[in-house]
Amino acid sequence: MKTHTFSKTRIASCLSLVMGVASYPALAQDAEEKDITAGNFEVIEVSGIRESLTKSMLTKKAASGVVDAISAEDIGKFPDTNLAESLQRITGVAIDRSNGEGSRITVRGFGPDYNLVTLNGRQMPAANVEATSASSSRSYDFANLASEGVSAVEVYKTSLANQPTGGIGSTVNLVTAKPLSNPGIKASVGVKGVIDKSTETGDSVTPELSGIYSQTFADDTFGIQLIGSYQERDSGSASAETGSGWYTIKGDGGDWGSLPRDGSFTGLPGENDLYAVPRNLAYNFDEVRRTRTNGQLTLQYRPVDDITATLDYTYSELETQTLRQQLSTWFNGNPAYGEYTEGTNTTGSIIGPVIYADTTGAVEPGSGLQEGDIGLGTSDYTVENENKSLGLNVEWIANDNLTLEVDYHHSTAEAGPANDWGSNNVISAVQFDRVLTEVDYSQDFPVMTIGYSDGVDGLDAARMSTSGTSFRNSYMKSEIDQLQFRGNYYLDEGIITSIDFGLSGIEVKNRSAYSVAQRDTWGGYGSPEDYPDDLFLAEDLPGRFDDTLGSNGGDLEPFYYASDMGALISAISDVAVANGEEISPCGTMLCMDPTFETDRRVTEKQWAAYAQANMQFDIGDMPAWLTVGFRYEDTTVESSAKVPEIDYLRWDGINEFGLETGSSQFTSLEGGYDHFLPSVDFKLELMEDWFVRASYSKTITRPGYGDIQGGLTVNTLARFNGGTGNAGNPNLQPFESTNIDVSTEYYYGEGSYVSIGYFDKKVDNFIGTSTYTDTLFDIATPVGGPRYNEAVAAVGDDLAAIRQYFLDQGYVNAAGEIVGIDGEDPLLPITINQPVNSDDSRSVDGMEFAVQHLFGDSGFGIVVNYTMVDGDVEYDNYSTDTQFVLLGLSDTANVVLFYEMDGWEVRAAWNWRDEFLSATVDGNGNQNPTYVEAYDQLDVNVRYQVNEQLEVFVEGINITGEYQRAHARHQNMVVNIADQEPRYNVGLRYAF
Repeated sequence: MKTHTFSKTRIASCLSLVMGVASYPALAQDAEEKDITAGNFEVIEVSGIRESLTKSMLTKKAASGVVDAISAEDIGKFPDTNLAESLQRITGVAIDRSNGEGSRITVRGFGPDYNLVTLNGRQMPAANVEATSASSSRSYDFANLASEGVSAVEVYKTSLANQPTGGIGSTVNLVTAKPLSNPGIKASVGVKGVIDKSTETGDSVTPELSGIYSQTFADDTFGIQLIGSYQERDSGSASAETGSGWYTIKGDGGDWGSLPRDGSFTGLPGENDLYAVPRNLAYNFDEVRRTRTNGQLTLQYRPVDDITATLDYTYSELETQTLRQQLSTWFNGNPAYGEYTEGTNTTGSIIGPVIYADTTGAVEPGSGLQEGDIGLGTSDYTVENENKSLGLNVEWIANDNLTLEVDYHHSTAEAGPANDWGSNNVISAVQFDRVLTEVDYSQDFPVMTIGYSDGVDGLDAARMSTSGTSFRNSYMKSEIDQLQFRGNYYLDEGIITSIDFGLSGIEVKNRSAYSVAQRDTWGGYGSPEDYPDDLFLAEDLPGRFDDTLGSNGGDLEPFYYASDMGALISAISDVAVANGEEISPCGTMLCMDPTFETDRRVTEKQWAAYAQANMQFDIGDMPAWLTVGFRYEDTTVESSAKVPEIDYLRWDGINEFGLETGSSQFTSLEGGYDHFLPSVDFKLELMEDWFVRASYSKTITRPGYGDIQGGLTVNTLARFNGGTGNAGNPNLQPFESTNIDVSTEYYYGEGSYVSIGYFDKKVDNFIGTSTYTDTLFDIATPVGGPRYNEAVAAVGDDLAAIRQYFLDQGYVNAAGEIVGIDGEDPLLPITINQPVNSDDSRSVDGMEFAVQHLFGDSGFGIVVNYTMVDGDVEYDNYSTDTQFVLLGLSDTANVVLFYEMDGWEVRAAWNWRDEFLSATVDGNGNQNPTYVEAYDQLDVNVRYQVNEQLEVFVEGINITGEYQRAHARHQNMVVNIADQEPRYNVGLRYAF
């Protein structure tokens, strides 16, 4: 057997950087002499699509495992302005979109929380906020970072021992440019106009500015680089949603919301059919103003050839203001007439609505009860997300055989409301004239028709008042302190060419909190005379959905009312002042509650050690590479949570109950786990430029922050049938995946290759939910008590009539609230969800295909990839039980066609993602699935290099204006459908 010699030289170090893998130097450690010649070294001067693709291909080729990458075409010039949208071009990577832009990624079927994001090999914190709860997500939102400061994005689909843990789907490393890697003076500015005609109230053209300055001094021993960018974008969207979910019913028995069997419905379910009725329907009209500011400063000093010190600071701020107008109706399970699809009356049969009509709101003449409301919600909230990272790296090439490196960073991510209106809010304006609501679900878009009281023709500003309000305060802050020591020892002879070793310690502190200031005055607040008519401005409704299939229904409401949040708050405040009421923590003015009801604090301390041997040898005449490593990790978890005391229950609305909280205290729990994580990567060159690979590894993903909270929290909003809460479990084991990859690649020309691969992931410790019901806190509820039974005997089982009976009989406390009576009424059942590890394993496997071909000197090229993903983790739509499933599993495909010649760059990129499961719990907290339907998008980019300094460009995103849709157990059970418009960027870039 032949032996090989290899000494790490400066040129090899540069090759590692050039190929975009400086963070994990083992990947390019064993380059053969032909790979480090001056000829191949020219890829440092990256320029254009072809060079970018060639550089990314070389990264893939040199890697020990399965790695894909996207490289900048030039310093400050990434293929897409959004990093997530660039990542979706990689085989097996799909993205979730927010406001029409890529935000989070799914890799090989594993969603955002299963993928770890690092910046130059450092684990990055993430802060997220939820609309109506404290966030427990660890996922990183790529919308926070502009692409100008990133030189490469690497996706590691197989694991190496020297990589940090946390991503069983992948580890995504963002590599930033360094001044000493680009010696001399580099400077450029970019100016862009973002054209988005989807906005109705904002500016359809908004600015984006970016600038880069990089220079080295003192014979290239000192370098400074400064990168900054600023972007504004105004956009709008229109959507229809069943935000409170579908109430699922099995069989033909009686139940809340079950269909009447008097001939009013056709397609009635049999005893084995499963169906559902909607809880609500809303049309939402959003206006979003997003402002993103990024800055990055990098200082490098190389006093001698063998020592390089790098100090860097990265800052990003994303401010998002959302203005929402909403037209909505609520259904209280009173189906009137309609049609359902035909079922088979066999196990597994699920039927969906074609026409569904509900008489919620209809009352008997002379009953004195209020008719149903048409809700017109107004929202205006701003969320700020701020990220900071300060890092220091020192690399010392001690001699030709030994390289040592120390790296430290302190990074924070913080997200929360920008003002006292909260991170999310809604004021509901109402008109109490609804007696019937019909929805046509026969096409993609649900067409809602509202039946009004006699003598009322439709919405009328003179009949409008307000009802309930909700101001939410969701907050998250995450801090990471990480110290890493890495070493590489290169052997001069023998099979083992090098050994990588290292130690690391990381402390992650996370706080996620939430409070809500909610007024449950859903029966109305004040009278229509209290609210000036000019508060409500009529806006065209059908025109907002003119591109959505089915939205041309003739009975669609002709208009909705838009209102100004500040004006509504002032009008409500005037009523409160007149009544002498305090209606929020701010007295007579509405605002959020700064005192958190939910407050979770988690500290994780992780210690790790790794060692990895890199080998090179021959099998016959075929060169082979083998990397064998292990990583040991020990994690301790300290978790505390604020646990409130519950004083009593209020009956606030027809089906709205509020838990009045008193004092609270923090409770703490501890947990921990350790793991031994091996990895083996084998690569064989069967013939020149034809490689086969095989990899084996174990990886983990840590539980969500809500799952490991240190106590029990109860939701302050309840329903007639009970309350809900959540208990934490800091002793949860992380998801653990055993991974096998087999692939082959053939690099048959400059920048051209074909590859095929198979992967299999067996995942243990899936985290699901165990549910139990208890009468916690001994809270009395009026539901089911003697007064309630008296009301049922008098007025029937309609909740609105029963509640009115309580009020008419004076069954209230001194504050005029309907409450439970201790010792007389039953105790409120509270359903507690607690995370548990599943004993079962789940497997996910799939195939990846990719072709990248450059058509000689013609300037044309094509990139095609397709990923098939399958697994035994599919959701059973017929089951209403808790299920352990994997979200985000779907096939994906990409086709990129480009032309580059004589200063022109033209690129058309088509992306497709098949239907996938995005949630297993609906907006009402019930076990119901949400499927995001298959979606494809076409983006086009045209650039022209006027001269060596000036480039002009036009970018088109979603140029065909595709819309997105999601449904529940049946295609007709729409959960959300959002109309989306194309957007364009027009600008120039000037290099000095």
